[in-house]
Amino acid sequence: MPSLVHALENGMSVRSRGSGSRVLVWVHGLGESGRCFDRIASHPHLWPYRHVVVDLPGYGRSPWPASSRSIEETADELAAWLEARDDNAVLVGHSLGGVIATVVAERHPDTVRAVIDVEGNASLGDCTYSNRIAAVDEAEFTTGGYDLLWQELWVEAGEDAALRSYAASMAFADPWVMWRHATDLVALSRSETLAARRGKLAVPLLFIAGAPRGICDRSRGLLLDAGVRIADVSPAGHWPYVDRAEPFAEIVARFVESLPE
Repeated sequence: MPSLVHALENGMSVRSRGSGSRVLVWVHGLGESGRCFDRIASHPHLWPYRHVVVDLPGYGRSPWPASSRSIEETADELAAWLEARDDNAVLVGHSLGGVIATVVAERHPDTVRAVIDVEGNASLGDCTYSNRIAAVDEAEFTTGGYDLLWQELWVEAGEDAALRSYAASMAFADPWVMWRHATDLVALSRSETLAARRGKLAVPLLFIAGAPRGICDRSRGLLLDAGVRIADVSPAGHWPYVDRAEPFAEIVARFVESLPE
């Protein structure tokens, strides 16, 4: 594939490569960066597409904002950037990124062509790390809780490639942005409204789940009840594009090719 082109756009580190007419914009999860998608975005099944990989403000190589952003504010900023680019892109969001992609499509449907939501939250059972962050107040997390969680992650990761990558990415995340996003994510998950909101989107949405170690049973039931189409990657967990890259890339390619020109 062609080499990556890097730029700073709207307060975000943005990397892109490829020249296909169909554009995939990759949005990472809580505490991560666009680097988590490097291997899957270069998979041979996905070579026909142009890939745009972002680091949300406060994550990865992006500047830390002067103040933290809510999920809705982050989605609005991402939508404004998408509108200016006019790529008619497919948003591929993982975890928090899947929730943000859903909110973008809900509030600004004209800015996206479709959504691929990878393991986005639907109920509290999906809040593995966000719940740990939201369990303490902002001051406690930003003055010590962040460092403690990062150290615990390295211990928990062991030989798990996805968790090791997550822990490495978290070293570059703004603790204030992480805490705000985590608390918003827990509140939205507790409300159990996200599944129904996905089912009502005006643009096509595919939910990709890791099975059996991905979304919890409660979330799966909510999504199915809302009529959301679920594609399982198995055996896999919360990072199915790391655990099973080949079937994940095949699912993405089939969905993108099914979209009307």
